[in-house]
Amino acid sequence: MRVHLIDGTYELFRQHFGQAAHHNQAVPYAATIGVVASTLQLVSDGATHVGVASDHVIESFRNDMWAGYKTSAGMDPELLAQIPLMEEALLSAGFTTWAMVEYEADDALGAAAAVADADTRVTQVMIVTPDKDLGQCVRGTRVVQYDRRKGEIVDEAAVTLKFGVGPASIADYLALVGDSADGYPGIAGWGAKSAATVLAKFGSITEIPASSRDWGLPALRGAEKLAVTLRDQLELALLFRRIATIEVDVPVGRVDDWQWKGPTKGFAALADRLGAPHLAERAQRLAKKLTPAE
Repeated sequence: MRVHLIDGTYELFRQHFGQAAHHNQAVPYAATIGVVASTLQLVSDGATHVGVASDHVIESFRNDMWAGYKTSAGMDPELLAQIPLMEEALLSAGFTTWAMVEYEADDALGAAAAVADADTRVTQVMIVTPDKDLGQCVRGTRVVQYDRRKGEIVDEAAVTLKFGVGPASIADYLALVGDSADGYPGIAGWGAKSAATVLAKFGSITEIPASSRDWGLPALRGAEKLAVTLRDQLELALLFRRIATIEVDVPVGRVDDWQWKGPTKGFAALADRLGAPHLAERAQRLAKKLTPAE
């Protein structure tokens, strides 16, 4: 079986700023409708075991670690209001949904990917998001990312090609270069090229020698300055790595729990409330076609 793990928060943003924003007139709950429709489309395309993770609140334990970490401040109120509605709609449609409060959606996706990876019945795990943070969860061609917008599969080779380091070094890479979307700046002077060059050789921040004379990278410009900065800001770099690291010790259940078995009895009423009765009709049609998973 193939497992699909969806970043619900990203999907809601994608629908809100993409398809939903293209209507001539504002459609109430358009983003939520789009997320449910796109998730049903995965089932129509053959998905059997589906889990959706969302940031029920944008803030998480990481905000206690770094004051500048991302918050809900400045977010479109209409979009924020649809997060719990999306979660309710997905649950009503019969999809396993992890609404994260202390942790983030990324953590639930990483935890679920680890659970699915350990299940010998699973042939492939598809983490449905382009989020670079999830690159650290990719393993070979077995655990991959799927960018639905581009129609691209990102396996371990693709992660390495894009960042210059493999999945095991992604958190270290992000700690050095920073992540403006998540609100931490990285270490001054360290850019994508220098971080990739050094980490490709040493793997992790803690394995990088204190002096650039021990790096064996004569072609790297400004190496000693980079070494001095990292030595002086090592504690900060390790903090950023901790922030960038996906938490996999999050309760997400078992693979069998994620099998889609059709919508709940209340989904038709909820679809009517959304102004999208066609969603319930579509879900019922898909449910009638269900066959036991292999």
